[in-house]
Amino acid sequence: MTRCVVVTGAGSGIGAALAALLRARGDRVIGVDLRGAEIEADLATPDGRAAAAGAARLAAGGVVDAVVTCAGTSVPGEAMVTVNYFGSTGFVTALQPALAASSAPRAVLIGSISGTQPADPAVVAACLADDEETALVHARAAIADGRERQLYPSSKSALAQWARRTAVADGWADAGIPVNVVAPGVVLTPMSAGLFDDPAMKRAMDTAVPMPLGGYMEPEVVARAVAFLASAENTHITGQVLYTDGGAEATLRGPSVF
Repeated sequence: MTRCVVVTGAGSGIGAALAALLRARGDRVIGVDLRGAEIEADLATPDGRAAAAGAARLAAGGVVDAVVTCAGTSVPGEAMVTVNYFGSTGFVTALQPALAASSAPRAVLIGSISGTQPADPAVVAACLADDEETALVHARAAIADGRERQLYPSSKSALAQWARRTAVADGWADAGIPVNVVAPGVVLTPMSAGLFDDPAMKRAMDTAVPMPLGGYMEPEVVARAVAFLASAENTHITGQVLYTDGGAEATLRGPSVF
């Protein structure tokens, strides 16, 4: 059965790999990106998210079978909050009615192993309160303090918590919509390319994200995991954070965290 899947960040990296995989399987993909996609939009702003969601609903004829939010940035700054968190949660929430209209709706958000690392509690709390203005105030304070790199784990921690909370909230599980997160380790994408060019950054990355199984991964590896969670076959997996990370999370947090 052909499914209609909306993929943000479809222009590169995991989003492009997922779009190619789904299309090869015969699904219809509506890509969303800043440029070069079926829908060109800036998910960093509330207006951009609303416009993108409206265009996606229109293109899908009001029925969306799955939404996957791959759009994100690893460049330290405010966009880690506006795009990584609100650009994902706000977009998925806006498409909830179109998902609920499907016979087998699914939502998958791209998180990160970084979500397990120390976060800024004020940023996380504001995100989970759906208070973008306050989240940005705290993000700017972190940047001013030289803690801008803490914003990435903060955005991904908040994203995972949002998904776990939302998965069992009214309008989601009772509407038959599984909500899950795929949290990759180090993925070989344009977004991570700069990390490999700097030997010091590469050493730090390998320490922060040890991947004993298989090492660094291609985006297609993550796409395959996402494709299952977004498929009609996934009927009961919800509220989960699937670490697609070559064993990094198990190495760092140990066997007592599960």
